[in-house]
Order: sequence, then structure tokens, then C-alpha cells
Amino acid sequence: QGPIVLGRKQKALQKNRSADFNPDFVFTEKEGMYDGSWAMADVLSQLKKKRAATTLDEKIEKVRKKRKTEDKEAKSGKSEKEKEAKEGSEPEEEEDLERKDVEASEDEESETDYSSADENILTKADTLKIKERKKKKKKGQEAGGFFEDASQYDENLSFQDMNLSRPLLKAITAMGFKQPTPIQKACIPVGLLGKDICACAATGTGKTAAFALPVLERLIYKPRQAPVTRVLVLVPTRELGIQVHSVTKQLAQFCSITTCLAVGGLDVKSQEAALRAAPDILIATPGRLIDHLHNCPSFHLSSIEVLILDEADRMLDEYFEEQMKEIIRMCSHHRQTMLFSATMTDEVKDLASVSLKNPVRIFVNSNTDVAPFLRQEFIRIRPNREGDREAIVAALLMRTFTDHVMLFTQTKKQAHRMHILLGLMGLQVGELHGNLSQTQRLEALRRFKDEQIDILVATDVAARGLDIEGVKTVINFTMPNTIKHYVHRVGRTARAGRAGRSVSLVGEEERKMLKEIVKAAKAPVKARILPQDVILKFRDKIEKMEKDVYAVLQLEAEEKEMQKSEAQINTAQRLLEKGKEAPNPEPERSWFQTKEERKKEKIPEIPRSLLILVAKALQEFDLALRGKKKRKKFMKEAKKKGEMTAEERSQFEILKAQMFAERLAKRNRRAKRARAMPEEEPVRAPAKKQKQVKKSVFDEELTNTSKKALKQYRAGPSFEERKKLGLPHQRRGGNFKSKSR
Repeated sequence: QGPIVLGRKQKALQKNRSADFNPDFVFTEKEGMYDGSWAMADVLSQLKKKRAATTLDEKIEKVRKKRKTEDKEAKSGKSEKEKEAKEGSEPEEEEDLERKDVEASEDEESETDYSSADENILTKADTLKIKERKKKKKKGQEAGGFFEDASQYDENLSFQDMNLSRPLLKAITAMGFKQPTPIQKACIPVGLLGKDICACAATGTGKTAAFALPVLERLIYKPRQAPVTRVLVLVPTRELGIQVHSVTKQLAQFCSITTCLAVGGLDVKSQEAALRAAPDILIATPGRLIDHLHNCPSFHLSSIEVLILDEADRMLDEYFEEQMKEIIRMCSHHRQTMLFSATMTDEVKDLASVSLKNPVRIFVNSNTDVAPFLRQEFIRIRPNREGDREAIVAALLMRTFTDHVMLFTQTKKQAHRMHILLGLMGLQVGELHGNLSQTQRLEALRRFKDEQIDILVATDVAARGLDIEGVKTVINFTMPNTIKHYVHRVGRTARAGRAGRSVSLVGEEERKMLKEIVKAAKAPVKARILPQDVILKFRDKIEKMEKDVYAVLQLEAEEKEMQKSEAQINTAQRLLEKGKEAPNPEPERSWFQTKEERKKEKIPEIPRSLLILVAKALQEFDLALRGKKKRKKFMKEAKKKGEMTAEERSQFEILKAQMFAERLAKRNRRAKRARAMPEEEPVRAPAKKQKQVKKSVFDEELTNTSKKALKQYRAGPSFEERKKLGLPHQRRGGNFKSKSR
């Protein structure tokens, strides 16, 4: 009877309700569906499910177990010899020995690789000293050329005061945002007015929401008339693209705005299908976007209303120059352009290629400011101790910073080596760099975020924009290329008002950058000093591990060869099965540049032998080594030697950074391109009047080129001048008779 009674009541209520009211309307929010993991799940579903036979961690564990068993066998062999020597002893003594052996074997499983004497050394505390900094002179000149400076904002502004739509305010509440950050307070009102923006704020201050909210508000307020893509967000790395896509999707969860992600490493076909549906917002990396523009006929950028460059200074540098030109050429000319970065350039000339129209400058922080609650520490590497870098990093990670650490290296090879070394020491490590597949990169990020690994070893791929919650420490194996790179690296910690720490290893060649960082620092900068015996212990340990590192690398090489041969066999089998009935292969995907143009654009790789040579030359300052004969001889010796030493590896890392700095300096010295519109030259302040130094008679005569002076010079010295000089003097035209013709 219960259900029948309820049904009658519902019918009676429906009669009383107005016809306009929808009975299915629910006021409650959809909780638990939009937590950020769902966006990652969408991305992972696009990845190819290829998995290596064994992961690197499994290989490291295999080598570690093998080493432990070998050590145990060696110890058991010694104990057997001892037993044989004491065969004549009493049975009671034998029982005691057996009991001790059992206890020792139990302890072996739980104990570390260190004895009590070693532990006494390793527990020594590091010393910290505050680095003195010189007072920075404040410059009163500001960068001109911008239409307006909107760096000042209303500090009492809340999300409710910004005239945002209800779906966006609902999403903001669901995501747990309470108060807007300074960059959001400054940018959102200007963005809603449709003005071009050039914005700079410290890392971890919410720049993604600062450009996403005004864009979403614009799309809600002015719905599209036809299915076209109206907003393009460009990012430099795949991981940052995935993160921006996740945040945008969460902000748009209560409205009908669609988003699409087009980055490298993910499935091309599924991206093409999504682009055909014409999503409102497209988040892409430049390379994959150009690929789709040239190979997906229905997709174009002529309807783009808003162009956003996240990490804009990176997008406008030499690596993306040609690609950015191609994208901007294809974009609509009547658009709003927004540029965001933590190290944004403040000169309009550098941004000319993006064709900003009367841009508004919003610099909440200086373009070299680090996060406010970041504690910066530096470890000095002495001139002849470059090989200690690996030992110092290992000591820091084993003794002081044991979890939630990001370790940055200059090269992919060094990142891989550090992963193996730290893994062999028993630490939970992951790596993130360009040599890994997209699946491996995302898997490493996921494991680090989920706290399955304590240390993430990465190159500068992970230095920009990535928001990983709970990163306590950032360690720089070597100083990065420029101060901008340093700001982005250390910006992975101390985000969103939290505290964090950065520890950087600084050699003699990197002291100049350290001085600049100390000058710019607002909080005191500290120098960390590790006890020398601790460094020596870890250096010895790493030297003993070299065989194990080699064993892991060999296992990797063997597995790679196996996979390669398997792939070849599978391809051959498919061709044999299909035979003549095989369909025509798909046409090759076109690109806006030819292969030759792309080769020219890329910086040529330097041979390893030459890099070893230059590293050696830097170390010994032997310029004579650059001679052709000596170089050939040295290269032959290097080939015979094979593996690089710790010092050479460190020099190689520093050399890479120096080479980048040299390229940057050359590019800055390059002559500016001629433009159709003349560039406005900055108004120079009137020069101060300098006191004129009185010239000597000789200088005056030598430099005077007036008509009068020349006439006088041809006629020779005057009567008075000849008299003064004691020459035979006679007035011009005095006793000379004119000769008749």
C-alpha cells in the first residue's frame, strides 16, 4: 500500500505546481565527481598500453638482491672457515656460535649497509651560515611602451565582487577556493574587459585560474552561434597542458563549455575526433597543434577569439620561434591575447611577435622573485672537488631530506644515473625527462603525487608550471642555465603560501649567478656545509656501486634489443599474413617545414668524445689541447678509457649550462629584424653637460677642418708666427715682384 499512497500524494502535488517548474531539478552539488583524478583518467585512457618487460625499479631491485646474496655468501664462507678452525672446541661453545650466527642473520635483513662507526660519522650535523648580501640600489626607471599599468589592485576584492556567473562561483566553491590571490584580483577584472594582458607573478600563485575564469565568463555570457573553437591556450610541456586542462575542466564543470587537450604523446586519432566536434577551449602544445592544423582538414584557427600563452617567455624563445610564427599567422587578427609567466619579460619589443594591441602590464611580482616563503640554501663546491656532487646529493637525501624531494639535473643521462644510484642505496626514486615515453612520464608524476616515491629526479621538463602538492625540498645538482630557469625550478616548492626549501650546489664557474640570486633575495640566504668525512664515505660508497650501475644499464640495453627484435618479427609476420591483399598505407603527416629546414633549426649534437675533451680542457685550463693533433690523440685515449669519471660528469653538466648561456648571449647580440612599422625608441634623459677640456694648439690645428684653417695651412705660417718661431720673416707680398708672362 505504501508505494500506491506515495504515488497519489505525488500526483496531488504535481497538480498544485506550476507547469514551468521542472520536478527533476535538484539543488545539491555533484560531489566527488570532479576531484582532478578523473581528468588524469581521461588522459591515461588515450595512452598506448605498451609496457616494458620490467621497470627500472625492478631491475635495480634485482641487482641489489644479487649483491646482497653475494655479500651473504662471502660472510658465510668466512664463518665456515672459523668453525673449521675451532672444531676442537667444546660443544657448549659450538651452540653459542650457532645462536650468534642466527642472531646475526636476523639483524642482516633489517640493518643498513653502515657499521656503528660509520653511523657516528653520518649523524654529524651540517653547519648553516647566513650569506651576507649587498644592498641593492633601487632603480627608478620603469619599462615604458605599455598602454596601461594595472599592477595596483583592490585588495578587498572577492570572487563575488567580480561579476562572475553562478556556474563559475559554484565551481570555485566546489574546488575550495576562498579568496582570490593577488594575480587573480589584478587580472580577472582586466580580462573581463577584453584587453590584452602581459602578466607576471611568482610561481604557485594561481595564474591558471587568473586566465581561465575571465575566458569562461566570456564564453558563458556570449554563447557560440556555430560549432567553432573560440579559445586557444598554448603551453610549452605536455604535463603542464594536462594540468591546465584538468583545472579548466573543473572550473567549467557546472556549465556546458567543452574543452579539448591536444598534446604530444597521446593518441592522435582520438584528438582528431574531439577537434571535429569543435570544442570551445583547446589546450595544446605548439608541435601537436601544427600537426593537426596541417593534417585535420576541418580544423582551423580563424575563429579564435582569445589566445593565451602560459609560460609565455618560454613560448617566445628560440626553441618555439618558428612554430609560434606559424600559429599566430593562422590565428584570427581580431582577438584578445593574454601572456602569463613567473619570469615575464617587461619589454614590449620582445613581445612584438605576438602582436599585442595596447597591452596592459600586470606585474604583481618582479620577474626574478622567488616564492615568499622559500628558504634558499647553497652548498659550495671547491675547484678540485667537482666529482663530489653525486656524493653530496646522496648524503643530503639519505641524511637530511628523505621525502617529498625534487632533484633537478641538467641532462637526461645524469637524471637516469641518479635514479639508478639512489635506487641502489634503497631510496624510493622516480625520474621525469624527455627520453621516457608519455606513459612513463605520467606514471612517474602520479606515483610522486600519490607518495609512492619519495624523490623525483627531473630535467627542466618538470621545472615549469607543474603544481605538485607537498613538495618540501628542491635540490639543484648544478645551477641551471639562467636565473629565470632557477626561479622556475625552485618554484616547485613553497607554493600557494606554503613554506619550502631549495638547496643548490654551486661550483666556481657558477659563482656569478649565485651573487645575483643573493642580491635579489628578500629573505636571508644560507650556506650549508657538509662534514668532509660524510662526503668521503658517500664517495667511497658510490665508487663501490659502479659495478651495480653498469649491471643495471646492461640489463636495460639487453631488454631494449629484445623489444626491437620482437617488433621487427611482429612486423614481418603481419606483412606475411596480409601478403598482396595489404591495404594502401596511410599518407604521411605533413609539416609546415621541410626536413632540411628542421635540421637547420635544431642545434647540432656535440659528440661525446668532444664534450669529454672540452670538460677536460675546462678543468685543466689547457688551451693548447684545442689543437687538431692533440685533440685526436686525446679522443683516442678517451675511447680507450670508456666511462667518464665523476669530475668529468660534473663538468659535462656545467658545460651544458654554459653553452646555453653562450647561445643566449649571441642571440641577444644579433641585429634586430627590420619591421614594416618602425619601433618606438625610448625617450632618453637629457645628457649632463660635461666640462670641455681645453685642447692644445697642436690638437686644435690638426683637427680643425674649416675653410679658413685650410686656406691658412696652404699659405703657410703668418709673419707674426714666423717671427715667434725665429724663422726668416718677411711680410706676404712685401718685396716679391710679380713676374710678367
